[in-house]
Amino acid sequence: MLVTNIYFMDRKSRTPALLRDAALHLFTEQGYDRTSTAQVAEHAGVSEMTLFRHFASKEALLLEDPFDLDMADAVRARPITESAMLAIAEGIREAWSTMGAAELANLRWLLRVVAGTPALNGALERSSDQTVSALTVALEERGVATGRARVAAAAVIAGLSRALLDWSAEEHGDLPTYVSVALDTLGGQ
Repeated sequence: MLVTNIYFMDRKSRTPALLRDAALHLFTEQGYDRTSTAQVAEHAGVSEMTLFRHFASKEALLLEDPFDLDMADAVRARPITESAMLAIAEGIREAWSTMGAAELANLRWLLRVVAGTPALNGALERSSDQTVSALTVALEERGVATGRARVAAAAVIAGLSRALLDWSAEEHGDLPTYVSVALDTLGGQ
């Protein structure tokens, strides 16, 4: 079910990946509420203290997004003539195209855990603040006023989150199609 290619990672990257995989495995198997951080740490072969050095909370194991910087960099690289919404939509599309099959499979399971856990209602929205901030800064660096940048970033992330939750609920839904339709809509196409 969960596969992360940790053998090609340096030690600093390997530990968070092991913890995420262990968490997702246990949350899927036992349920989010019935899994402790101590169990996750033990399953990953590290101490609970190590877990908390990498993740601020149990919720962060699921929702901390390692792609924020990649998405922001992709937005910065978009043609300056693009509108804020189009630059974000196309930047995210570009960043997402680099995700591997294992990452996509893990994402579906992660989103299913989030969607199926009442204690995590609103968790995607809470966790999106960091992503929205990174995208806002990227737009500001392109000359977009702060207020407009924040609104554009928040709108795109909210729409993308909805599409991702819809995709995760489908057994055979095609992620590129869900993401593409959402980004086309959000980018004004």
